[in-house]
Amino acid sequence: MVSLWLDRTEHPTTDAWRPGARVDTLVVGAGLTGLTTGLLFRRAGESVTVLEARHVGAATTGNTTAKVSLLHGTKLSRIRGKHSAGLARAYVEANREGQQWLLRYCADRGVPVQRETAYSYALSGSGMDTLRREFDAGTAAGLDLEWSDGSELPYRVAGAVALEDQAQVDPLDLLVALVFDLRERGGTVVEGVRVRSVHSSGETLRVDTDHGPLEARRVVLATGVPILDRGGFFARLHPMRSYSAAFDNLDNVPRGMYLSVESPTRSLRSVPTVDGTRLLVGGNGHVVGRGGSTRLRVDDLVAWTSRHFPGAHLTHSWSAQDYHPVDELPYVGPLLPREHRVLVATGYDKWGMTNAVAAALSLAGGALGGHMEWAGAYDAWNPRLLAGAVNAAKLNGEVAVELAAGWIRPLLQPWHGTPGNGDGHVRPCLGAPEAVSTVDGHQRRVSAVCTHLGGVVRWNDAEQSWDCPLHGSRFAADGRVLEGPATRDLAPRER
Repeated sequence: MVSLWLDRTEHPTTDAWRPGARVDTLVVGAGLTGLTTGLLFRRAGESVTVLEARHVGAATTGNTTAKVSLLHGTKLSRIRGKHSAGLARAYVEANREGQQWLLRYCADRGVPVQRETAYSYALSGSGMDTLRREFDAGTAAGLDLEWSDGSELPYRVAGAVALEDQAQVDPLDLLVALVFDLRERGGTVVEGVRVRSVHSSGETLRVDTDHGPLEARRVVLATGVPILDRGGFFARLHPMRSYSAAFDNLDNVPRGMYLSVESPTRSLRSVPTVDGTRLLVGGNGHVVGRGGSTRLRVDDLVAWTSRHFPGAHLTHSWSAQDYHPVDELPYVGPLLPREHRVLVATGYDKWGMTNAVAAALSLAGGALGGHMEWAGAYDAWNPRLLAGAVNAAKLNGEVAVELAAGWIRPLLQPWHGTPGNGDGHVRPCLGAPEAVSTVDGHQRRVSAVCTHLGGVVRWNDAEQSWDCPLHGSRFAADGRVLEGPATRDLAPRER
């Protein structure tokens, strides 16, 4: 599965790796958060290196729907359910500033942008109740919302909320521009180097990677979920996976950017290409490693599109990982309350195009002496976190159940055969279960125990990966880390 955005011949090339180097700011992760943060610190005169374990845009940014919108589905009403009207307004202002910065940047660097109207829509009476709450919360928070009938869609909707003059982009065009800009200013971007750990070494931080150490005065973890466990952010985030597909051969592609407020979610937007306008459809989200076959979720998305857009021809399908914070607001700031040399940004809840830039502005502003009035809505350590205490307890209770079930299931339901091509199974083995898969005719055997906190992984049949149902770590069929809080591969097993 490769996203429409990543299916291209032009990719930024990596800078040379220099083990033992020393920089002012080391950024871990070359997505929108990491590259924007690196650019802001470099503009301020600091030496900057961005390290990426895989390639630029490999994780969420390269797999997003790339809506640069302030209309975030049901987000504002959910924020108001836990927090004050002031925090909801601050969240909107943060995203507004992130959106404006991004659009100015795209204009300056020649990155194409389409200005469109964003819609949240309902299909039923209960969905309309949700939509009314969102309209009230959004209007109170400063959004110029209007009611709409959503008549552009080829199926009946009960109603919609509209926000005009929003935007959409190709996220890889944006990342490529950021990489070249950062390099032009003397920063470096290094792909294929995975950070394992960070610890204090006197006045600097020692950063250990799979290619050797380096030193930095400051480290920014822009990795979706922080790869360092101190701070416990993994325990306050739901790791969510959702799916997208692109289609051509259509004459009736909606111009607006649409998102349903009911489950299963449906997200729609147009994508201009040299071969004509394509339709991008997303949805069918679930907690990583849970919820059964992922292949069926992709098939359902394609079947739904075929029903409502006859003649649609599938060109790409892919998925993305996002992190839902238990108290609904992102976490941006120090990894620990008194450790301002290691910074994190996480919990965008599928709205990373504006939140990522706002997070970068907050991190750079806080470290360099700036002040944003809206930054309190992003505070990683704040009494507001108590608003998510019940959800955090529920989340971690579910994790405990998944941990126990993962170890027991192979014993109660032993499997000893050979998986068919594209399939994988966990089977009991002396000491710990093992994960066996067959991909492209090659059978692979690795430990089934996640290297983060010991959960037993499950097979993702759409992406042919091993996914951990505890905190969302994902591994390739051969055990290589793909994403999540894990930093070490699944151990290979001898035949």
